[in-house]
Amino acid sequence: MLRLLSWNIQSARSPDGAADLDAVLACIEGFAPGADVLCLQEVASGFPARDGSACGDQFAGLGRRLPGWHAAMAHAVDTLAPDGGRRQLGSMTFSRHPILQILRHSLPWPADAGPSMPRVALELTLESPLGPLRLLNVHLEYFSERQRLAQIEALRALQREACGHARYPHGESGPGADPDSPFACQPRPAQAVLLGDFNMLPGSRSHQALLAPLGDLTPPWRDAWALAHPGAPHAPTVGLHDPGGEPFTFDYAFVSADLATRVRSFRIGDLARGSDHQPLLLELS
Repeated sequence: MLRLLSWNIQSARSPDGAADLDAVLACIEGFAPGADVLCLQEVASGFPARDGSACGDQFAGLGRRLPGWHAAMAHAVDTLAPDGGRRQLGSMTFSRHPILQILRHSLPWPADAGPSMPRVALELTLESPLGPLRLLNVHLEYFSERQRLAQIEALRALQREACGHARYPHGESGPGADPDSPFACQPRPAQAVLLGDFNMLPGSRSHQALLAPLGDLTPPWRDAWALAHPGAPHAPTVGLHDPGGEPFTFDYAFVSADLATRVRSFRIGDLARGSDHQPLLLELS
């Protein structure tokens, strides 16, 4: 069994608007004790918290609080702070299983009216109980549908690219056979999980674009919620405790079609804490 958690922690926001990493990890432990993989979005460093207090370096703070885990990070935003330091916002993935390879993909950011920010996909190859597994932790554009659709097409292109790599044999000669060479062959398996905050509604243009067939021999993406709960509407992941709003779904897990039969369960949290988002937990076997 492999248990994967994803959560947009919104810079570890607490109910009073401060930043509290310890509360985030306590919530994770309460919702998904013993999870194998943690995919976190909106991890921050150098930005003020909602109440104006310092949020600190959450990338380093999470690393200190999760000793023994294998970790990877990717900054989507990395700008100069007024004090001369850096302001960074991005994603982190923690795994109890070895990380064979880390790739960081800057996603498209076409010019569009209105606010937006750079986005990134953090790709890992894990040595998992299910065999080598590719995992992508993403956070797509909120305001601009044009940018979000471009980012979805990039994710689809990455799926085609990775499956192409998976079809090539490793070979027994040349620099790829030397484990000490930067050309050393690293697995980039076709079987993959894509999860995070997609800022799209179920059935929307963006959602349909991601699930569209990929052609040739590339396994398309399948919505893990639909696989685990056939015929049931998506459970909301945002605004569950907002008295003035209607809950909706922005957070998802997708699996490559060759993993569809391995989806065992998928559930959404119901945590009354600072982040507007709820964690999700996907179980594969």
